[in-house]
This record gives sequence, structure tokens and C-alpha cells, in this order.
Amino acid sequence: MGEVGKIFGDHDEATLRQLREVSREAEHVALMADGHLGYIMPIGGVAAYRDKVSVAGVGFDIACGNAAIRTDIVLSDDLNLTALADEISNLLSFGIGRSNRASDAPTDHPLFESDAWEAVPASHREELRERAREQLGTVGSGNHYVDVLADEQNRLWIGVHFGSRGLGHTIASNFMALAQGRKWGERVREAPSLLSLSDELGAAYWQLMNLAGEYAYVGREWVARKVLRLMGGTEEELVHNHHNFAWREEHFGEELIVVRKGATPAFPGQKGFVGGSMGDDSVILQGATEVTEEQRQALFSTVHGAGRVMSRTEAAGKWDRRRRVQRKPGRITPEMMNRWLERKGVILRGGGLDEAPQAYRRLKDVLKQQGATIEVLHTLRPLVVVMAGANEFDPYKD
Repeated sequence: MGEVGKIFGDHDEATLRQLREVSREAEHVALMADGHLGYIMPIGGVAAYRDKVSVAGVGFDIACGNAAIRTDIVLSDDLNLTALADEISNLLSFGIGRSNRASDAPTDHPLFESDAWEAVPASHREELRERAREQLGTVGSGNHYVDVLADEQNRLWIGVHFGSRGLGHTIASNFMALAQGRKWGERVREAPSLLSLSDELGAAYWQLMNLAGEYAYVGREWVARKVLRLMGGTEEELVHNHHNFAWREEHFGEELIVVRKGATPAFPGQKGFVGGSMGDDSVILQGATEVTEEQRQALFSTVHGAGRVMSRTEAAGKWDRRRRVQRKPGRITPEMMNRWLERKGVILRGGGLDEAPQAYRRLKDVLKQQGATIEVLHTLRPLVVVMAGANEFDPYKD
């Protein structure tokens, strides 16, 4: 069993038990303050392995992450935020299985000619590549979003959160099957699916995981810059990071494979964009520049968001998705969510009760629990939040 490193914040026993299970195969593990129960590995969990990668640890939404662009635009009374929210909602593709409708969609990006595609079985390769081409630059649903925010100097930022869409989900699902001795395309139960990078299967997964990482980076930057052009602004700074991914890194004097599932890399001086909920502040932060033992024990990682305190069902109730009828009410009502957003002055398009601010911790409290491991550079208050419509189930999120 590996070493259980730093655990930030308070967590329920089920989450801690899941972390201990991960530690049986990992060399080191840690848990961030926004952590909660996940598939196989806790959200907010970090695990370091010797020459192995966990398919379930990286997750189904490979390379889910955040990007933020600081613009040269300053908030003023002349800016019509309501119209901007409508334009973003109409301009971009949100929701399940959507294709990028834009005439300038990046369908000819060089990533589609990468040698990594050879790791997909020939009988499935072109279908997957074409679906990925269609979905590049789509946002998805669930907790994925496009935000316009203002910092302490009223400078406007554009923030986006989503991952590698159907490409990442297909890679994860099928390598989980292959790891269990099944064929590409067969459905299997979730399992840790630890793959040695010295073996052909592990090397193939690593290739495709990194392809999905490049895909997610391209998609987020395309979306953020599309909104920037809509606003008529200039890009002054880009902060961009994955939080569902695996990296080769050096820790404790050796090279390890570090899997972060809902955790942001935070080496000294490394910047990250961490979003709150739809009605809460977000931040630009960096890993503390004066290195502490806590940072080392955290494998130089920090939170990726505020972290849930209610499940989606607990928050929104049970729904008949086909008929769009609520069968059982949840703990949050539309009135509760709307009052919160009105008090904060947030203009929302889309979104559902499962993503209401009340379903999440407060980000400032979570950041405080990370202690001196991070430094907050900017606090960003939300002005516009655009998400998929309520009650859409998205198979490509994690």
C-alpha cells in the first residue's frame, strides 16, 4: 500500500475509503478540499504510480479542464450583458451530442492527422475521428459552461469548462474494456484498469489520452476566443489547465505517473483557473512560490472547483427525462436558485437545479482549507453564465 499524503478539508467516510482503495496500488495519494465520491477514485483525488496509469483515475472525460482569457475590456454601463448572454447561447453549441455549427469550426486542425489515431482499431478509427471532428468546440452539458467574469479591477475575463467530449469518453470506455480482456465496443463495469506503460496496451492508451488532451485544449481555446471576438476584445492573458489527466512528473526523487481526477496542477508559480458554481466567485491562482512540505505531500496539486455537497438527484429531484416531468422534488427549488442569482447579479442562460449554487461548497472556504499551498492572484465575480438547458444528461462528462 502506498503512502496516503495530505488530505485537505473534511470528507465523508465513503470518500476516504475510496482514497484508501486507490492507495493499495499507488505509491502516493492525496485528496483536495473539494473532494467527494467519484467512480473508482474520488473527485479531487491525486495518485502517483510507477510506470502505470489508471484509466478510471483519469476518468471518462479525459482532459476536462478550465481556460480563462483576460481581455482588454473594462466593465461599464454601456456593456449589454443580457444581449451578450443571448449571443453566446446562440453562437455556441451546448448540450448532448451536439455538432459544432460554426462556419469556422476547427475541423481541419492538425491533431486529426496525428499518428496517435493508429492506436484506435482500424474498424472504428474513421468513425471516431469524424465524430470528434464534428464535436470539437462544443461545450456539452452538466457542469460545463462559458462564463464572463470581472476581476477586482473590473477587467473582463472569459472562462470555459469542458473536456474532450465523445472522443475522451470513447477512449476511456474502450480501454476499460480492453483492460478487462474484452473487445473494443463491449460494455463493462467500471474498474480501476491499471495499465503498465511498458506494455503495448498501456502505451496505446497513453498516446490516445494525450491526443484527447490536445483536443480539449484546442476546443476550449477555440470557444474562449470565439467569445472574445464576439465581445470585440483583445486577449491579454491565457490561463489554461486540465484537471482530469495524467502526467510524467518527478516527486520524492523519482519519476512517477501522476493522475489527477478533479485536481489542478499547482507547481510553484504555475497558474490555474478554478471555477466556483454558477453563482459564486472563481479565481486565478498559482502554486505557492515558497515550497512547503504540504505542497510536496499534495503532489503539487490543488482544487479544481468548489466541490459538491448534494448529488444531482438530491439537488434537483428525480425526472422523467423523456417527458421532462419531475417525478420527485429535490432539495432546491427554482425560486431558491433564482433568488441567489438575482442577489449576485448573475445573468444565466440554461443551467438546472442540479447545478444551483446551493448544491456546492463555497469556493472561498475550500481555498482556505488548501492553506499556504496556493496563492490567489485574482478573484473573478460572475456576470454571465451560459450552460446547456436543464435536465440534459451528458454521457461525455465526468
